[in-house]
Amino acid sequence: MIEAEVHLSLHNFLRSQAGFPSWPHHLTMARLVARALRLGRSALIQVGAACGYQGRYRTSFVASALMWYGPVIIVASEVVQQRLVKVEIPRLQQWLGVNKSIKTGDIWPGGEFQGLFLISPQAWLKAQLTPKDNFPSGIPTIIDGVDDLETWVRDQLTVTWEAQDWDQLILACPHVAEEIRSVRAKLTHELFQHPANPYECYLISQTETEFLNCLYSALDIDIDTLPDAWKKFWQQFQHSSTSLTLLWATISRRQGLFSLHSAPIDIAGILTPIWQRQPVVLIGSSLEPETEAPIFRQHLGLVDQELTCLKFSDSQTEAIQLYIPYQLPLPNTPEFQAAFIHKVRTLVCLSATSSGLTVVLVGDVPLKSQVGAILASEFGSRVQVEKTCLDENGILVSGWEFWREHQRVLPAPQLLVIATLPLPSLEHPLVAGRVAYYKRSHQDWFRLYLLPAALNELQRAIAPARESQGIVALLDGRVVNRSYGAQILTALSPLARINYLDPSLFSQPSQDDS
Repeated sequence: MIEAEVHLSLHNFLRSQAGFPSWPHHLTMARLVARALRLGRSALIQVGAACGYQGRYRTSFVASALMWYGPVIIVASEVVQQRLVKVEIPRLQQWLGVNKSIKTGDIWPGGEFQGLFLISPQAWLKAQLTPKDNFPSGIPTIIDGVDDLETWVRDQLTVTWEAQDWDQLILACPHVAEEIRSVRAKLTHELFQHPANPYECYLISQTETEFLNCLYSALDIDIDTLPDAWKKFWQQFQHSSTSLTLLWATISRRQGLFSLHSAPIDIAGILTPIWQRQPVVLIGSSLEPETEAPIFRQHLGLVDQELTCLKFSDSQTEAIQLYIPYQLPLPNTPEFQAAFIHKVRTLVCLSATSSGLTVVLVGDVPLKSQVGAILASEFGSRVQVEKTCLDENGILVSGWEFWREHQRVLPAPQLLVIATLPLPSLEHPLVAGRVAYYKRSHQDWFRLYLLPAALNELQRAIAPARESQGIVALLDGRVVNRSYGAQILTALSPLARINYLDPSLFSQPSQDDS
C-alpha cells in the first residue's frame, strides 16, 4: 500500500539528510496523508504551534502527494508555494525518483493532468464558491495553514462597493439617477453622524437600512442587469433583514467618503457542499486543545463530514518560560495602565544585559502609542513602534496584526511581553455584530467565538518564542482570576511557569517546572 511505500521512502530520505530540520512526527503524518489519498477520506491534522510556525511538517505531505499515482491539489499561500516549488519538491523528487508534473496557477490545467497543482487559498475558494464547474470533483486536496481558513472565506464572501460603484449604478440606471444621488447623500450625512471610533467602521443602522430599501424599490429592474458589485450586494442585502448578513460601512472622514460592505455571518452552510465534492486534508498548527477541533469544525461546516483527526503536541524542547504576575490590576480597571507600563519597564531593564529582540504586544491602540513613547524616552532608538528595521537588541512595540504579519521576517524574541489577552473587542462593530448573532441564536458567544479566537491568536503569537525558548510575560490577570484561565494555560503548554523576576532568567534557562 502507498502508506508503507511512503513510510519507507521518507524514512530513508530523512536519514540521508544531514542537518535536516528534525520533527518526530514526519512518518506518522505522511502515512495519514497517504491513507487519506488512498481511501478518499478527509483528514484534519494539527501539527503544533512551533512546528506550524517553522513549517517543518510540509516535507511529510509533499512526499505523500508526490508518490500518489493521481493528481493532487495543494492549497497554500504564495510564500509557501515558492518554498515548495524551489526547495521541498525538487529535493524530494530527486530522492524519490518521481517525475510528477508540477504546475501553479489560478485555473485548473485541464485535460488529463495527473500532477501536483499548487493554488492560492483565495483563487481556490473563488473557484469553489462560483457556481461554474471550475475544478473537477473528486481530486484530493491538501489545504495548508487552515488556521486562517475562516478569515480567507470571510474575505472571499465579503462584498464591497466604493464611490465609483455609485457612478456605475447611475450609468446602469439613468432613469433613477436623482434617486440614487439622493440616497447616497442621505447615507453620507447619516454615516458621518456616528461618533468616531478607532476602527472607523460602523454597523448599518435601521435608518440607513431604510434608505437602501428605498433605493432598492426605486430601481425596479431585474437585479441580474445591474453592475456586478451591486448585484452581489442586493443578493446579500435581502438576507440582512433575517439577521443572516452583516452590513457595515467604513468611512474616511478627511475625504468625506464611505464604503459599504456585506458578508454572511454564518459560513458553515456555504462551505458544507465544498467538503462533499472532494476529499480534503486540512492542516493547521494548533486549532484547538481537542484533537477533533469541534468549534473549528462547527464554524466551517465540517460537523457532519467524516474526518480522521490527528493532533501533535509541541515537544518539551519547545517549552516557553511563562511569567504571569498574580497582583497586577485587571485590564478593565483604571489602575491597569500605569501598573502595566511599570511592569514593562521592569522587564526590559532586567533583560538589558542579554542580546536579542524584545517584543511588547499591545492590542489597545492609544496604549500602544503611549508605551512606545515612554520606552523610547528611556531606551532611545532601540525602540520602534511597528517597524521591521530593528537593532540586534531592539524593542518592538506592536499590535497583534502587525506581529502576525511580520514575525517570520524578524528574529525570534528572547522576551515577549503581552499586555492583555487578544479577545476580540466588543467595541469593534463587526465583533459586536457577530456576538449579537450568537445571542439571538441562544449560543455561548464567549466559548464559541471570543475565546477560540483569542487562543488561536495567542498560540501563533508566541510560536517564535518557542524556537528561542524565550520568556513570555503575560500581564493579563484574567488568566489567574477567571475560570477560562486554565484553558489558556493548557493551550500554551508546554511551558515552565515563572513566579518571580530576576536578571538570571535572561542569562540561563529556567529550571522551574510548571
